[in-house]
Amino acid sequence: MNSPMLDLAGIEKTYNRGQPSEVTVLRGATLSVGRGEVVALVAPSGAGKSTLLHIAGLLDTPDAGSVALGGVNMVGLGDRARTEARRADVGFIYQFHHLLPEFSALENIVLPQLANGSSASVAKARAMDLLARVGISDRAEHRPAALSGGEQQRVAFCRALANRPRLLLADEPTGNLDPATSDQVFAALMDLVRETGLSALIVTHNMELAARMDRVVRLAAGRVV
Repeated sequence: MNSPMLDLAGIEKTYNRGQPSEVTVLRGATLSVGRGEVVALVAPSGAGKSTLLHIAGLLDTPDAGSVALGGVNMVGLGDRARTEARRADVGFIYQFHHLLPEFSALENIVLPQLANGSSASVAKARAMDLLARVGISDRAEHRPAALSGGEQQRVAFCRALANRPRLLLADEPTGNLDPATSDQVFAALMDLVRETGLSALIVTHNMELAARMDRVVRLAAGRVV
């Protein structure tokens, strides 16, 4: 049997450890995401879902537990090795698009590919293909300020997938959009994920969107249930 794309086991995380303001966010959280599986993570504000995503994406380290990507345990690796693994295997999408305002939609998708060693021609072709898949190739030369909220978030999706990650982590990716736009943009994201065979862990408050994924899990009292 193939190992899961993401395997979190016994994750614990406490902030301000040993201080009066100590806060324990995760208490032995365990979660696996299979290859090609799309999992919805539902939790109230302050439950630790962003912390869990950051640990899964190697942006933060747990106090205890293991984090494996594609069967390889990432805990204990040095900063350089973690950065390389994150760059190669993980794509991030946040509630706010965080596009670079001085660059066009196309350039926002090209830049991370150049940083990862792609040639300009290959990066541009990949960017245009992704923009076409989400239906906004005609907006490629527009800067973020000239795009609607839904278009900006679609560009953010494309940027997250530009380097062909194996795992997508999304934190309320449509939470900043109105309901109609959210539905359209989420459909575009799901189409993109399915076409590329990605594994994905998507945080959402929207139970209708969660129901369209393969599985729904909840984070409560620091554990995944």
